[in-house]
Amino acid sequence: MINIDEVNDHFEGVAYLHPDPKDLPGTVAFFSTEDRGLEHKVTAYAAPIDPRTGFQTSWDQIKALYPEGVVHSQEAETLIKQSGNSLTVGGTTDIGVTFSGDLTRPDQKAGSKISGQVMSWVEFKEHVSKIAGAGYLFRGQKEPWRLCTSFHRRERYRISEFISKDVKQLYQRLSAITSHFFDLTVPEQNGAFFNLLQHHGYPTPLLDWSHSPYVAAFFAFRDRPIGYSGDESVRIYLFNNREWQYRYRQIDNLDPAFPHLSVSEFIAIDNPRLVPQQAATTATNLYDIEAYLLEKEEECGVSFLQAVDIPARERDAVMTDLRFMGITAGSMFPSIDGVCEELRERNFDR
Repeated sequence: MINIDEVNDHFEGVAYLHPDPKDLPGTVAFFSTEDRGLEHKVTAYAAPIDPRTGFQTSWDQIKALYPEGVVHSQEAETLIKQSGNSLTVGGTTDIGVTFSGDLTRPDQKAGSKISGQVMSWVEFKEHVSKIAGAGYLFRGQKEPWRLCTSFHRRERYRISEFISKDVKQLYQRLSAITSHFFDLTVPEQNGAFFNLLQHHGYPTPLLDWSHSPYVAAFFAFRDRPIGYSGDESVRIYLFNNREWQYRYRQIDNLDPAFPHLSVSEFIAIDNPRLVPQQAATTATNLYDIEAYLLEKEEECGVSFLQAVDIPARERDAVMTDLRFMGITAGSMFPSIDGVCEELRERNFDR
């Protein structure tokens, strides 16, 4: 996996290599180009990955875990070529190991890989009643867009840079505003701070979900105009969280040196939206979440992700149902903005 960002007049990247067989160490390597051309000769600086934690370490810390004679390189002279959505990488390390590989960048314009099951609102309610208590999470979207974090949609890929730069800037500015002083060295508070950024519109490598299919429906239909009569659909994703957590390791750190999708439920510090939204969050370092989930489904034979598409023209009936359930803008966003949005719809937008 290689994550590359445009930085002013050049590229900066980080590559992750996990060899097979497993009796060799994984590698994380960092590189920077001179310009933004299509072909580059660079020196990549490498460090091993601790197999016990999944994070970068020094060779001295882990060499005892591997057979005698195994060593790890420190750098590699590397040639990188880009052609369309393809990236060819090859080179030689300082211990004489040669390597090569071809990677394909996911198509940014591609739609969802998940085929939605078309249901009416009544059918959807019947469907979710049958899986109540089965450990699903739900995410509502105005359209059947593919799953992708706001961070990756804006063509940012190096989460290490997000943590070291963006979070540092936001922490310096927001500490003067929030009533709670976040200690980012404490994992629970660190996660709560990231989630606060997400809920206030800053692009993060997080995706919002809810334990409630009806909260997800609110977010799916919320931005459709009253009286909508078109042929488009809204989408609600159903994620099999119980099976996912049972089968795959969940990571507290945003930037492990391997692909991951991890579920978290953050504490609600300075974030009154979390409780009424029955919120859960996935964190990932993956641009193409759906491809990863489909790969894991094929690997273990379990369905992790489904989608339901509901005609958007049912908007008014849905929002009326949700209002009687107590799911309104005022309850989802306990603030002046939320209350005003709720009452605007009730008193004006009819």
